[in-house]
Amino acid sequence: MIGRESRPALVLLVLLIAVMAALDPARLAPRGWGTQLGLAAPLLCTAAAVMPAMLGGGGGIDVSIGPLIGFVNAVLVGVLVAKLGIAAPAVLVPAALLLGAALGAVNGLLATVVRVQPIIATLGTYLVLSGLTLTILPAPVGGAPDWLRALAGGRALLPLAALVLGWAALRRTPFHGHLMATGSDARAAYSAGVPVAAVRFLSYVLGGAIAGLAALMMTALIGSADPNIGPTLTLVAISAAALGGVGLAGGQGGLLAALLGGADIFLLQSVLTGFNVSPFVLQIAYGLILVASVSLNAALRRSGRA
Repeated sequence: MIGRESRPALVLLVLLIAVMAALDPARLAPRGWGTQLGLAAPLLCTAAAVMPAMLGGGGGIDVSIGPLIGFVNAVLVGVLVAKLGIAAPAVLVPAALLLGAALGAVNGLLATVVRVQPIIATLGTYLVLSGLTLTILPAPVGGAPDWLRALAGGRALLPLAALVLGWAALRRTPFHGHLMATGSDARAAYSAGVPVAAVRFLSYVLGGAIAGLAALMMTALIGSADPNIGPTLTLVAISAAALGGVGLAGGQGGLLAALLGGADIFLLQSVLTGFNVSPFVLQIAYGLILVASVSLNAALRRSGRA
């Protein structure tokens, strides 16, 4: 179900598909869908990873998501595969998810127990994780397992489907209602008996676990470990989630909104690349999208209350 806050992103998606079809019809041919899905999967998962903390409100913007993904990528390929010789999916997949969840828990503790402002807390872990990644892996290292590389194509649908099904199951639990209530009005939620601090803590844990999945998809795409991939992902992910309709004030949007915004950003990248636009212009576009999305969502929220 598309909420009113996500309708502008849906319109933009249709327009971008039309432009891309005019520029390069072959890229939208059915035989190329698997390739496009594999290329988009890391961004889609990263946009989903910043979403839970945003839904919980209280300024819950996790700016450490990019370096977290880079750190997990470095541990998987640079440590587990290259140094320890561990390449089995039964080990690497749980390791990525658990490591991501553990790092998300650190952010959650800082934001809800220590009560550091979320953006400051996650900026601190951003810097720490960036440094740790470069310490573990000063330079890119190849050697991702074949089964993981295979997820860079049409098989990317499998982890994305798992993400969607997992979120659908979560929506049937009390936690989802508590998360949305906390993001909408934390005081009212607390008065109603919602454990606000615990809900916000778990939102960071959930976001970290999804970031672990994003790290797997990024590793599949690049086929290696690269210490420089993480920091570039944060702004793109937050812009994508906001564009899709996930409110930075909390309590608005969801997984579908984050995925929709991620798809918009991916297609926008493809369209601008088709016009030979400089990567620096892409950075400008991300900033403009973030400001415009936040402003539009705020206007829609005000009009809904009027």
